[in-house]
Amino acid sequence: MERIALEKKVLSANDQVAAALRARFAEYGTLVLNFISSPGSGKTALLERTLERLPRHFRAAVVTGDIQTDNDARRLVRYGFPVRQITTAGACHLDARMVERALEEWDVDPLDLLIIENVGNLVCPTSYDLGEACKVVLLSVTEGEDKPLKYPGAFVRSRLLILNKVDLLPYVPFDVGLAKANARAIHPDMEILETSCTTGAGLDKWLAWLTMQLRLHPAAVTA
Repeated sequence: MERIALEKKVLSANDQVAAALRARFAEYGTLVLNFISSPGSGKTALLERTLERLPRHFRAAVVTGDIQTDNDARRLVRYGFPVRQITTAGACHLDARMVERALEEWDVDPLDLLIIENVGNLVCPTSYDLGEACKVVLLSVTEGEDKPLKYPGAFVRSRLLILNKVDLLPYVPFDVGLAKANARAIHPDMEILETSCTTGAGLDKWLAWLTMQLRLHPAAVTA
């Protein structure tokens, strides 16, 4: 009982910070996406392909989380958009306070898009609201089709599933239809895209989905 009470207290404090962040993002009309996945699913590669295709004048930024190193931030900053690294020093997820601190003294209010790349983990990140508009979960074809059934929280809380690394399908025993069926057994309305950051397959559909979210997202509140 004590453990449950402590967990509720931690999540309650996190939710308060997340609510304040969400209000800030809503005030300026910033769309915030929270990317979650297992390690090695290709989150950073997908963000590289995304940033390189965005117009240079587009107002976008990335916050990327990892247990150690700033490798992902150094990969992403090459594309000319603002990037902040959060090094958790052992924590298996980002929380709202970490995001809040990362945004301090950083003029993100005029942004159209803020992408948060969470720590590679399909368990802990699902419980922590970061003030995002929605979560996006990645599943690579080098993983099992049963991941949605094993880690339902990540899939039921995500609006979009990206099946990544589809260029490897000829070489791995992965059943795309079964993976989609398992995901929709958990989340019937889940949108699903197939992508390859190596060949570029599906990236146009991903960018079209992103463009639609930007159009549907509430505009900035003006005085």
